Amino acid sequence: MTWKEISEMSKNMELHEVILTLEMLENGEDPVNLRNMLGDILKVILEESEKQYGKKQKTLTGLTGENAFKFSNYSPKLMGEFNYIATTTALSIAESNASMGRIAACPTAGSSGIIPGVYYSLYKLFNPSFEELLNSFIVSGGVGNVIAKKATLSGAAGGCQAEIGAAAAMAAAGLSYFFIKSADVAGNAAALALKSLMGLVCDPVGGFVEVPCVKRNGNIVNLAISSAELAMSGIKSVIPLDEVIDAMYKVGKSLPESLRETGEGGIAATPTARKLIDNIKNKLF
Repeated sequence: MTWKEISEMSKNMELHEVILTLEMLENGEDPVNLRNMLGDILKVILEESEKQYGKKQKTLTGLTGENAFKFSNYSPKLMGEFNYIATTTALSIAESNASMGRIAACPTAGSSGIIPGVYYSLYKLFNPSFEELLNSFIVSGGVGNVIAKKATLSGAAGGCQAEIGAAAAMAAAGLSYFFIKSADVAGNAAALALKSLMGLVCDPVGGFVEVPCVKRNGNIVNLAISSAELAMSGIKSVIPLDEVIDAMYKVGKSLPESLRETGEGGIAATPTARKLIDNIKNKLF
């Protein structure tokens, strides 16, 4: 199922209901059960965002673990409250993941801070009902499902554009849907986010999901927010979401193996990174 087909169906049914109905038609999943299951995931996201917000974490390598703490104790000079909470949350969840904490790998562990960033900020600042928040979360999931079926969510298969790019697209779509109940706006938000990350490589230092992953979550959650704002203002992606996803997949397949989660290229291959990993290995082993 393409986003274009989903958008067409949403002319006669609310978008979040279209997404649940399609799952029933394609996989036999009862819409009520699926909604409850997604609700459970969203509850974990909100609970862990509250619990881990701004905490210091003890990660495996020690290369991260204090970024969320530092940012939560910083008074931003340029950033508004929504983005500040979203950024702190994204860092917090990404560092919790690096510390073997409880996360929702939505869509992946390495990109697990983006979705919590936008939804926890919505929860804290707009006081929505849980059902209202869940409707938007279902739309985020719908975008992720289209990406998974048309392309990939795996950094090993498509680079970080497939992981954090998908997360940003999902977050942007769900965020826009919270304010404007439009499949077209959600699709444009997702396309604008994913296009902006086209070609992003997956280059974790030492293969650990810490550097650059944690701070990348903190940065990219802001891209998701700006993409939603652009789409809600009426700005459209010249290239539709389905075609952006297809392009992302082709780009991912063209990336060399060294830039797809192996820890052998990009910043992972720099002299500093190699020295850090040698020191970590000596400590661990």
